[in-house]
Amino acid sequence: MPERFVRRIPEPTVGRLPVYQRVLHELAIRGVATVSSAELAGAAGVNAAKVRKDLSHFGTYGTPGTGYDVDYLLGQIQRELGLDHVRPVVIAGMGHLGHALARSQGFTAGGFRIVGLFDVDPGRLGEVVAGVAVRHTDDLAEVCRAECAQIGIVTTPASAAQDVVDRLVSAGVSAILNFAPAVLSVPPEVQVRHVDFSAELQVLAFYQAHPETRPDETPRPTAGARAASNGLGEGHRVGG
Repeated sequence: MPERFVRRIPEPTVGRLPVYQRVLHELAIRGVATVSSAELAGAAGVNAAKVRKDLSHFGTYGTPGTGYDVDYLLGQIQRELGLDHVRPVVIAGMGHLGHALARSQGFTAGGFRIVGLFDVDPGRLGEVVAGVAVRHTDDLAEVCRAECAQIGIVTTPASAAQDVVDRLVSAGVSAILNFAPAVLSVPPEVQVRHVDFSAELQVLAFYQAHPETRPDETPRPTAGARAASNGLGEGHRVGG
């Protein structure tokens, strides 16, 4: 039986796809039909050659002299990102950060749906946030299985993070976004991405102290908004 072909997409390329998606989404809202690689690169904070190389991993989408069809390219990138259907997500830890994430419009706009919110604080149980009632963490596995949730977000204190992650993994969750300041142990097949605010602030402080070492290309989370205002016309796995 022939060996199944597996595409190897560089992680930096995958990390730039959401930025391209955001830029294209804003352009589509404005009714822009086509965009050149140079324009897309300028809005995304990279160079045109990198845009072309990134997109070449997924096929040939551009037309010489015309550029990229915005709607088509947006659809292809959303498909590659797995956003062509809604993905159920659960959040464990309903403190200030958990509340903010649950209410974020980025979930519905990004193709995700919050199906479960969890905490152990009796004062939070039963609270309804963004239309979803907070349940006890003991119910986490039941909800994950019933809703087929495979993505979990952890916003608990560090001391509770590993227990919550173990529950998520046992319930079949295979992708975890961790905001807790803790090193987690997970099976090799489970992907974990860590969001460490303090570390990111320290990186910014470093580049302020050493501006000469600042990278030439810096991802810009607000690239899409900037693309619209400029009037363009034309995540690592940690194993246990």
